[in-house]
Amino acid sequence: MARWRKLGIIAGAGALPFRLAEAAGAPHVVRLAGMADANFSSFSNEECGLAEAGKIIRTLKNAGCDAVVLAGVVKRPDFSELKPDWRGAALLPRIIAAAAKGDGAMLGVLVQTLEAEGFLVVAAEEVLVDLIAPRGVLSALAPSSENWSDIRKAAAIIAALGPFDVGQAAIVASGHTLAIEAAEGTDAMLRRCADFPASARGGDRRNGVLVKRPKPGQELRVDLPTIGVETIRRANEAGLAGVAVEAGAALILDRDAAQREADARGLFLLGFEPAELNAT
Repeated sequence: MARWRKLGIIAGAGALPFRLAEAAGAPHVVRLAGMADANFSSFSNEECGLAEAGKIIRTLKNAGCDAVVLAGVVKRPDFSELKPDWRGAALLPRIIAAAAKGDGAMLGVLVQTLEAEGFLVVAAEEVLVDLIAPRGVLSALAPSSENWSDIRKAAAIIAALGPFDVGQAAIVASGHTLAIEAAEGTDAMLRRCADFPASARGGDRRNGVLVKRPKPGQELRVDLPTIGVETIRRANEAGLAGVAVEAGAALILDRDAAQREADARGLFLLGFEPAELNAT
């Protein structure tokens, strides 16, 4: 049974906000201007600017929402071009100061602001339970011992870079670090790897692993690492052997479709637990 009466969804780009709206039944959706790209016409909804904090809070309260989920891709704005309302203007110095520490700190300010207004901030997987990545091999193919070695190294890189709030993904092939996610996002990182010569992955054979996991100390109610069918397709185009995410701490959109895509492309799809990273 849900812990809330009515859910508000602050929607960025991508498919996740719409999936949550479908699962929530009768939510109120706040579409972030210039970011939300799904059609929410079948739901109660209103568009708000990213810096219109007062309007966002007011529309959620007017709609009777007592809980909020933040979902979808929200690109870091050009702060000089934002048009804040009075509440947003008061909040902006805190947001800018937090942004200097990384996106995680910036999201933390938003969560604290919503909680201070009395909203229950919930994770996407609490709304749609099937999103959370389970443990184990989710595809027909399983990772080889070499793949596991790459998984452990990529996971360690993400953990080591946590204090710098860099990213949630890394790609390693035969022990060679091919890419670390930064501001460009996972899809762009995979496109970049697709342009590498085969020798960068250790030859013409399919090799290398994309790993996604939360950064240490991350606020787990927002911005969990997310993959889907498109991630599998881009991993295939990059010549990788598979995709691994941290079980219980990452989201898989359309899990069945992602599994089918992995099987069709000859990739493995894995949900690992942190304890498995310590195995030799």
